[in-house]
Amino acid sequence: MPRTLIRASTIIAHDGAGHRILRDGEVVFEGDTIVFVGRKFAGHADVTIDANGRILAPGFIDTHSHMAGSPLDKSFVEDQGKRNFYNSGLFEMLPARSAAQDLDAAHACVEFSMMELLHGGTTTALELGPVPEYTAAQAARFGLRTYVGPMYRSARWYTDDGRTVKYQWDEAAGTAAFARAIDWIERNDGTHGGLVKGLLSPSQVDTCTEALLRGTRAAGTRLGVPVTLHAAQSVNEFHEMVQRHGRSPIEWLRDIDFLAPDVILGHAIIIAGGSWAQYAGDDIGVMAASGCSVAHAPWVFARRGIAMESFPRYLKAGINMTLGTDTAPQSMIEAMRYAAVVGKIIERQTEVATAADVFDAATLGGARALGREDLGRIAAGAKADLVIWAAQSVSMSPVRDPIRNIVFSAQTADVNTVIVNGRSVLVDGVIPDAPDMKAMAGRLQQAGERMWANMGSGDWAGRGVEALSPQSYPVWDAD
Repeated sequence: MPRTLIRASTIIAHDGAGHRILRDGEVVFEGDTIVFVGRKFAGHADVTIDANGRILAPGFIDTHSHMAGSPLDKSFVEDQGKRNFYNSGLFEMLPARSAAQDLDAAHACVEFSMMELLHGGTTTALELGPVPEYTAAQAARFGLRTYVGPMYRSARWYTDDGRTVKYQWDEAAGTAAFARAIDWIERNDGTHGGLVKGLLSPSQVDTCTEALLRGTRAAGTRLGVPVTLHAAQSVNEFHEMVQRHGRSPIEWLRDIDFLAPDVILGHAIIIAGGSWAQYAGDDIGVMAASGCSVAHAPWVFARRGIAMESFPRYLKAGINMTLGTDTAPQSMIEAMRYAAVVGKIIERQTEVATAADVFDAATLGGARALGREDLGRIAAGAKADLVIWAAQSVSMSPVRDPIRNIVFSAQTADVNTVIVNGRSVLVDGVIPDAPDMKAMAGRLQQAGERMWANMGSGDWAGRGVEALSPQSYPVWDAD
């Protein structure tokens, strides 16, 4: 196998205990695996990459993404979210968007999402989506390490009056979709040189029966794959579960033996003991005791005025915190930045939710959630998932603490090179053999225009896009 040496001015290396800053160091990988981290490598290298004046860091692990739809959140969901849904857009905006989106749009979104994630330094992503076959094929094409979770559920939520959330149940359909998900995982887990992995993804805690979640728990153990579930993501969901079971969503998951170290809870932000739920309890303690992980996607909530209470509090309790993008923009840089800033605001302290805390969540936390000690770090034996950052740019200069610069100042333009599984998938800011960015943006624009034109088909009142999401300013006809 060819041996590649990267010589960099700064390396975010892992010494077995945690990330460390290595100045003027070298990283060597053979095939898909790192074999050396240090200085003055004595062996032969077939390829040498000069990263002088740059920062070499581990790739990010996005533990919560919806590639097949997130790009079409842009220009539609921002500034929207009714107070009777406690600011959430899940029950009115999401069904309208999903019903109006066609299959070609989903495919365009998957391709665009992978390009966007790679440009932001993400090397592993968990996709919770409706087109697993297409997603796996594109993961192999673009070279993005992808855990694919075909979603399934026993019910769908809806509103028929714009005021209340209701549920339409079809347990047989949920069971059938679960069986298809297991079949897909059994056929595809570990394919494409290990780049594509399986993920069990029951959709939401309030749309799944106890039987479906218990079946998922058993299947996760049997298949040896991670499990993820949206839970505690809205006030409506929280109180729906309290009405059904007399317990918080997190307490109920504990009591049905669902929670475990291989479970990643999507969001877990509206909790017993928090101000949004106004319900006594200690969900943070429940999650910490179970060993489960939390996929925190701060931006999807912050844009609607909702904040986790709080990222530092979850960390202090010992919960394994990870970060996800969930919506547009699909940028782990932004996820780290918002996790840090919002965490400081909620705690009213500067010295919490530090750059190191959120960088750890974006790398080591994600790896721990997946049971992968070979990801999220630059160490011998780890996978060669690496990112070379500019250090001499408008946003990055000057550099004293590279982690603070990446978290608080970096832009996607500062991502110069991305290597996944030993393969260079982004070089000098360009994805080799990928569609032209302008062409890809044009395809996404067309998908959006078709969706916006068809928007009323999924809305309870048949409203079009302008009624659901008015333009920020009136359109001016200057003729």
